[in-house]
Amino acid sequence: MANLKEIKKRVGSLKNTSQITKAMKMVSAAKLRRAQDGIIASRPYADKMRELLISLASKEESIAHPLLEVRSAGDGPDESSGDGKRKVQVVLITSDRGLCGGFTANLIKKAEIFLKDELRDKDVILSFVGSKGADYFKRNEANINKIYNLPRAAADYGFAADLANDLMAAFTNGECDEVYFIYSNFKSALTQIAVVDRLLPIIPEKGEESDESVDLLYEPSSEEILKTLLPRYVCSQVYRALLETAASEHGARMTAMDSASKNAGEMIEKLNLLYNRARQAAITTELMDIINGAESI
Repeated sequence: MANLKEIKKRVGSLKNTSQITKAMKMVSAAKLRRAQDGIIASRPYADKMRELLISLASKEESIAHPLLEVRSAGDGPDESSGDGKRKVQVVLITSDRGLCGGFTANLIKKAEIFLKDELRDKDVILSFVGSKGADYFKRNEANINKIYNLPRAAADYGFAADLANDLMAAFTNGECDEVYFIYSNFKSALTQIAVVDRLLPIIPEKGEESDESVDLLYEPSSEEILKTLLPRYVCSQVYRALLETAASEHGARMTAMDSASKNAGEMIEKLNLLYNRARQAAITTELMDIINGAESI
């Protein structure tokens, strides 16, 4: 009977776990919906800003702006750092919470490959948004600059603007020569891809001019608009990375909790079958004892 009690206890524990995982799946699904709405709403703005930036940059190729400055090692306002190595700041966006499958592990793996293959001969400074990635690299004694704690609303524009301003200040002050972002690009609830994007310096892509292109007149001048647009462009890129990562996290957690609920259900079925077999065996043993006792009389 002790074995039956143990099986029954395990079934009860699995049922409680299944209720928790189902509730977490529903919460993540609701948060994912809001995050997807945020991405869909921000994409037209980001695309139009990129289009305008390309158009202005093609007209103002000689413009001098700190965020457009492509430096060699040791260049920039901080002349004391001319050690022959380019200073690169890498910002890794992860999560503050777990139970989201391989979401964090994939981002950390992408960061390690990028640091090893692309930035091997450069002076790398790491910054983190979210504690999971920071905890991993702390154990590896990495050169950590700053850890940003995610707000309760992970994709908050005010937080994104503050982060972007910090990175732009570090770049313009010569604390770093390049800034890269590592984040998760959301494709679907089942697919999230870890990507690396260069944030600074801004190197506008050359757009192809179509036959229907119109020569626009800007007021004030296109140079003034470009100078105002560049910081906003950086903020929008940071905000987009936060939105994409937040949606990826919720999608990964929803998928992981769904798998956990299904696995718990399968284990409950197996344990119920095992419980019924053990109970049947115990009843059969008791009947045999009764029959044997009756025959002995």
